[in-house]
Amino acid sequence: MIYNSIIETIGNTPMVRLNKLNKGIAGTLLAKVEYFNPGNSTKDRMALKMIEDAEKEGRLKPGGTIIEGTSGNTGMGLALTAVAKGYKCIFTMADKQSQEKINILRAVGAEVIVCPTNVEPEDPRSYYSVARKLNQEIPNSIYPNQYDNPSNAKAHYESTGPEIWNQTSGKITHYCATVGTGGSMCGTAKFLKEKNPKLVAVGIDTYGSVFKKYKETGIFDRNEIYPYLTEGFGEDILPKNVDFDVIDTFIKVTDKDGAIMARRLSREEGLFVGWSSGSALHGALEYAKENL
Repeated sequence: MIYNSIIETIGNTPMVRLNKLNKGIAGTLLAKVEYFNPGNSTKDRMALKMIEDAEKEGRLKPGGTIIEGTSGNTGMGLALTAVAKGYKCIFTMADKQSQEKINILRAVGAEVIVCPTNVEPEDPRSYYSVARKLNQEIPNSIYPNQYDNPSNAKAHYESTGPEIWNQTSGKITHYCATVGTGGSMCGTAKFLKEKNPKLVAVGIDTYGSVFKKYKETGIFDRNEIYPYLTEGFGEDILPKNVDFDVIDTFIKVTDKDGAIMARRLSREEGLFVGWSSGSALHGALEYAKENL
């Protein structure tokens, strides 16, 4: 098969059985290997969907500029989409993100503005605020805002969820994923729960993030917020894409446990992934040991 552009290769990623890290766990443990997407992460799916929907709605016109706050992976998906469709990209990133991510985004033609991590989201220096300000100042630009854009969750409802359902022949009983913007967890879980209302969705949070306590108490506790090293999930805000109704429970994972599990995934299963994937598996195993 010949694809017309790189963005046509997004999706339909493989499901891989874990054969060594599943010891002592009841049931079958499967990993959806999203780094098979061209931008190396699941964020490609919603990046493409946000841009396609903006085009359909007339908010993004030829030659326009895409401005987004990103931890790196969404930026990569948007950058590849921009290359294929002829747009410019400007990304704001927190200074805790790896230099490799910054370099990769610049390599595919994006402008990257690095902002301080340890400031309030409303602070004019935060990567959220800088992105919004640039959008206001630059003509013919859009700020997709992956945190609150419904196209984010919709992308996973339309693609990731159906893929997982079909790949497991409808036998999936538990879905475990990290929660950041909420799109991949909630869009996927919503689809799977419509197919199987008994499915349990386990959200993985990190120490320094507000999600777990908010789910359990309904309280947004600023005392839960402090710097952490893991990239790509956990938040100091409540994105609109986080639908707490479809997430049954949260498990918090430390930076150290996520990093160690990422290393184990590489060495024991041959899956070269980052700390967020390590955190997802560590949390899944913790849940399984306590509940299955």
